[in-house]
Amino acid sequence: MSDFLRVEDLAKDYPLPQGDYPVFQGLNFEVDRGSLSSIMGASGVGKTTLLNLLGALDRPTAGTVFLEGEDIFAKNERDLALLRNKKIGFVFQFFHLLPEFSAVENVAFPLMIGGFSKAEALDRASRVLGEVGLSDKTGSRPSRLSGGEQQRVAIARALVNDPRLLLADEPTGNLDWKAGERVLELILDLHRRLGLTSLIVTHNDKVAAFCQEHFLMEGGKLKRLGSL
Repeated sequence: MSDFLRVEDLAKDYPLPQGDYPVFQGLNFEVDRGSLSSIMGASGVGKTTLLNLLGALDRPTAGTVFLEGEDIFAKNERDLALLRNKKIGFVFQFFHLLPEFSAVENVAFPLMIGGFSKAEALDRASRVLGEVGLSDKTGSRPSRLSGGEQQRVAIARALVNDPRLLLADEPTGNLDWKAGERVLELILDLHRRLGLTSLIVTHNDKVAAFCQEHFLMEGGKLKRLGSL
């Protein structure tokens, strides 16, 4: 049994005028500490919905998620927000950077929410931007950065709080393949260097090939695959 991430009987329905629509039901799986896994499947199959539940951005209709032995959905909203801030890093297809903030301010923002002083947050954010190769872009606003550079800022923001779990939803989906490949190589390097447990949602076999373990979501079920 995994001591890191475990999903039990997870289900998610969305209410529609004609009745509830079940995205998936009865999902059971485990992710080992330190693994780099892909969740594959066609568009619209529920991969992003699953990632939102794993990251406590949404609550399930039934079932639960255990992270490091904790039933995350037993927590109230305040404690869930603290969990997200301290233990989970998110990278999305769309970078969601604040346009009026510089790169370093975007990265520092989660730290300031978590109680760091502005000076401490900016210092730490600058160091993490250096880790993703953007030491010379700390003062640049998103509009002055390429797509690949914006995703690097988003990765730095995801990692600035030293999370245990990194969740990436189509992290190269808004980039050309060359820029996307560089982003994936960066994620792989940081995953190894920082001792992360990482899950990448993708419909692209080339992206999944960067991962060690693979899951396929299909027909409302999730199954573990062998090698691609």
